[in-house]
Order: sequence, then C-alpha cells, then structure tokens
Amino acid sequence: MAGPLRGVRIIEMAGIGPGPFAGMMLADHGAEVIRVDRPGRQAPEPVLGRSRRSIVVDLKSPDGVAVVRDLARTADGLIEGLRPGVMERLGLGPEVLLGDNPRLVYGRMTGWGQTGPYAQAAGHDINYIALAGALHAYGRAGEKPTPPINMVGDFGGGGMLLAFAMVAAILHARGSGEGQVIDCAMTEGAAVLMGMIWGFRGLGAWKDERGVNLLDTGAHFYDSYACADGRYIAIGSIEPQFYAELRRLTGLDADPAFDAQMDQAQWPALKTKLAALFATQPRDHWCRLMEMTDVCFAPVLSMAEAPMHPHNVARGTFGEVGGMVQPMPAPRYSATATAAPTPQPAPGADTEALLAELGYPADRIAALRASGALGR
Repeated sequence: MAGPLRGVRIIEMAGIGPGPFAGMMLADHGAEVIRVDRPGRQAPEPVLGRSRRSIVVDLKSPDGVAVVRDLARTADGLIEGLRPGVMERLGLGPEVLLGDNPRLVYGRMTGWGQTGPYAQAAGHDINYIALAGALHAYGRAGEKPTPPINMVGDFGGGGMLLAFAMVAAILHARGSGEGQVIDCAMTEGAAVLMGMIWGFRGLGAWKDERGVNLLDTGAHFYDSYACADGRYIAIGSIEPQFYAELRRLTGLDADPAFDAQMDQAQWPALKTKLAALFATQPRDHWCRLMEMTDVCFAPVLSMAEAPMHPHNVARGTFGEVGGMVQPMPAPRYSATATAAPTPQPAPGADTEALLAELGYPADRIAALRASGALGR
C-alpha cells in the first residue's frame, strides 16, 4: 500500500453504501483495509470494494467471533454499519474490542445514530436527508423535492464523514494511547453539509423554499440550460466580473435587462431569455465560445463522456481497474502519492493468509474451515 495512511490497519465489517465508501477512502489513501465477509455473501459493489483484503467468517460461530477479535487486536480501527446493538449481540461490541485493544477506534455508521427515537428504525439516504432539513432544499420552484441520488446522506454525510472521523480519532489514539467509539449518523452528516446554507438563512439571505435562491436554480446565472442538440451546459456566473464575461461572450451586454443581476424579481424573465438563447445552438458551439473562460462554464457531461474530456484525461481523474472505468483516488499528495487501486477481492480470498499472519498454524486453520467458522 502507498499513501499517507500507509501503516494503518482497518477492519471493515462487510456492508453496503456508506461503510464500504469509508473503507474505500481509507484504502485509497494507503490504509490496509480488511473486509470481514459473511459466508455465502456475494462480492459488494466493485468500486467501493476496491483495494481490500477479504476474510470470510461466520459471525454466528464462537470460533468465528474469536477470529474477528484476534484481527481487531492488531488493528488501528474497525468500521461497522449494522443496526445499533447487533455487534453487541454478536459479542463484538466496543466494550469487548476496546477491552482487547484499548487503542482501537471503533467507527459506527448508521442513518439515525446509536441513540434517539429513530435509532432502531430502518431507513435510506432519502429518509436521512429528509429529516436533516436537506431534501426540502433540493429541487426546482413549484416542484416536489428531488433527491441528489444518494450523494448527500450515504456518501457525503456518511462514508466521507466516517473516514474523516476515523483518521482524526486514530491520530488522537496514536498520541494518547486512547481509543474511542465514533457515532456517525448520516442525518447529522447531511445537516453538517448544509452548514453554509444554514448560515445564509441566519443572515436572511436564503428563503426556506426550493428553486428561488442563489444556488438552487433560482438565479438565471446559476443553472443548467438545454442546447439545440438536447445536451446541456452549466453556468455559474455569480461574481460581477464573471457575469460581465457571460454577457460579453453571449452578446447580452447589449440588453439592459441583464443589468439587474441580483434583482430576484427579474430572475424568472432573465432565465427565460437565457434559455431561449442557449437553445439556438448545439452544446459544442457554447463550449467553443465559453469553455476555459471566466464565465464559470462547463458542459454537462454524461458518465460515458466524462472520462474522455481532455481535462479529466490530463488529470487522470478516471482510470480502469479490473476492466471497469471508475474514479481514481483523490485528492493528490506531493510527498505520499497514492497507489493505483486494485480490483476488489472475492470474498474470503485472503482468509488463510490473514490467519497465518495472526500466527494460526495450518492445522488450526484447517479445523476452523472444517467447523464452518470460515464458511464452507
């Protein structure tokens, strides 16, 4: 492994969504991430499961639980995304594992958190961001809330926040010898991601309704527009000098109506004019005119197009891993460059090797296999 987290060992209890994303982030940046898979479980989503080692363990078996405890004794951190209380019932709760390894950072990923009225309720990203006050803000004026796929709860407010917290707590543990438990709730993470908007609201600069504000498609100078060929462009000309460049390049500097940039009462009419203008030419025309200028412009690329764009090619934003195009690790480091990701392992691919590293002799590994503690 290479990267700034080289030498950090993380145990990941297999799950879906935000937990694997946190594991991917840690692995991308050099941590050794060991995924504990369950017998008969299919390999998870391949991008989130990259750059791992995998061991299959039956957590209903006392011998299997003992294996996970032995692994956790060697680790800096453990991440799990089960409902509150499940790990305790398995005999792998934080009191047990921190008793074995007082320096362990025990990261818990849930939607609602470990406590509170919703703690035991099922949910998904859409529910978490709804309760956080975030979903209400996403969408166009007069339309119902539109979830931004599952970027805000699962990944931004969940997996990314957990990865950050793991690094922070491991730094503390290395300095103090004291491990701890992280209660990472996607609802709270989604609320944190809305921090700037809460600030705008507190200043009276944000209306608590969709599609009428500066950044939520209310403004004519911050939106996407359809072109003559059915493709789209994105405009973000907020600052006066960027707005002036938009007007100059499109010829709108001759229309005095566009002088009223920040007059919200004029935004709908100005948006109609912009939409009509952009619909007169295909996307490539607008790219030739405004790409790489101070308009704050970009073409709206599909997932098929994005890896081929010259900027993304020059930066190596995307690459191929195991025959699949996917985003490469980010951000970049000047002194501790990260390695190229490796394809996710098949469940259990590293079982025998990991047990041997723990000091298990071959006959004990064979006995565990025969008993079903490592799956059959």
